Amino acid sequence: MFDSLSERLESVFKKFKGQGRLDENNIQDGLREVRLALLEADVNYKVVKDFVAKVQERALGQEVLSSLTPGQQVIKIVHEELVSLLGDEHESLQLKGSSPAIIMLVGLQGSGKTTTAAKLASYLKQQNKKPYLVPADIYRPAAIDQLQKLATDLDLPAYESSSQMNPVEICDSAIKQAREQGSDVLILDTAGRLHVDEALMQELSEIKRVCTPQEILLVADSMTGQDAVNVAEKFNQDLDMSGVVLTKLEGDARGGAALSIRSITGKPVKFVGVGEKIEDLEAFHPDRVASRILGMGDVLTLIEKAQQEFDEQESASLENKLQKAEFDLEDFRTQMRKIRKLGSIESLMKMVPGMGKVKDQLKDVQMPEKELSKVEAAINSMTYKERHNPSIINNSRKERIAQGSGTAVSDVNQLLKNFTQMQKMMKKMSQGGGKSAASMPGMGSMTGIPGLEAGMEGMDPGGGKTGGGTKKKKDERKKKKVQQKNTKKKKKK
Repeated sequence: MFDSLSERLESVFKKFKGQGRLDENNIQDGLREVRLALLEADVNYKVVKDFVAKVQERALGQEVLSSLTPGQQVIKIVHEELVSLLGDEHESLQLKGSSPAIIMLVGLQGSGKTTTAAKLASYLKQQNKKPYLVPADIYRPAAIDQLQKLATDLDLPAYESSSQMNPVEICDSAIKQAREQGSDVLILDTAGRLHVDEALMQELSEIKRVCTPQEILLVADSMTGQDAVNVAEKFNQDLDMSGVVLTKLEGDARGGAALSIRSITGKPVKFVGVGEKIEDLEAFHPDRVASRILGMGDVLTLIEKAQQEFDEQESASLENKLQKAEFDLEDFRTQMRKIRKLGSIESLMKMVPGMGKVKDQLKDVQMPEKELSKVEAAINSMTYKERHNPSIINNSRKERIAQGSGTAVSDVNQLLKNFTQMQKMMKKMSQGGGKSAASMPGMGSMTGIPGLEAGMEGMDPGGGKTGGGTKKKKDERKKKKVQQKNTKKKKKK
């Protein structure tokens, strides 16, 4: 989402870094570029004006002008002011008080309230909470069916609403049912409109009066830019919301809503939707987002994602299998699926400091997302025995596996070849006392994937290249033997 803004700011900072000393003129020139970059990202004009004024005041102070690295000092100031603009620190849900705690989701139609309700329920379930979902949007019957279906998928209870019922009565009755079922969090999916109107606000105000929710979260579509900020202002005036959930952050929105809402409404962004899957909801951390915008990566979020997918026991078991050469395609598939749950390879690269620049250099190289699907399809087409012992797969079976997975025989051969090489490499590493890939959760699965194998293809377990270093040694040995034979022949003559 912040890609274009990041690129613009990076070009500005390069100019700062390239200058030995900064003075009032070149600082103002640089900040003029920062101002334009923020305006192009659809950040509110007043927010941009205040932001640049604060950065300029600090940049013209002694901390920069007398610094040995003035360019880096300016970047530091911009980062700190961005964090302040976004809200300083993450504000978690306030769910203390009566049980069940009530979260009321509000917003316009199409902002993603129903999906966000399910995502939030999934997030809270991981926090050992017991959510109860309430479909209260009677004007869109599909919303009721959708939320009840999502609740079933998540193995969570949901209120049996219908389009003939009154929304206020639904919410009031749901509180009693949730209490009876032992649920400790109630999530209300309220109705929306195409635009803010009096009837909608009256209904939402009545639900708020009857239910007294601990949290009123506005679900806003970040793709709408400044419109999302205007909607947030209106909802905040009428309902005094407690926070915002920004959806569709994975899209090509310019980022203005995320950077403006806190300043305009005074209410924090608490969560962001970063994809269509149920698990694609992240807590909003201002410092991490600021680091992403400035191309500094976001290692903490990457670690948290990995910790959710990989536990210590699994990693220890996997490491043990690798050391004993018992790692098979079943394990490979399991690890690959977990890695894919972390997000696309492109999104993961953005979280690693410095990898954003590498990604730009590799922009013409296709990320192997489709290849990952091919690999999984091929493994799925194998029998249980074949996944545990790939060496039994003959040419006839390779053809059947390729047909069953919609891939080519060459794809199956490449997978088996890379997997065999990976097994040898991991075994060699563990025998040599090196750090096994299993001790770095999921990393073992990345080798052997077509599209990524270019860097490891031909790699000898000892670190050389089977098609390069090892072959070269063999050629040298053959050459020596021929030379020795020729020398012996000459001596005999």
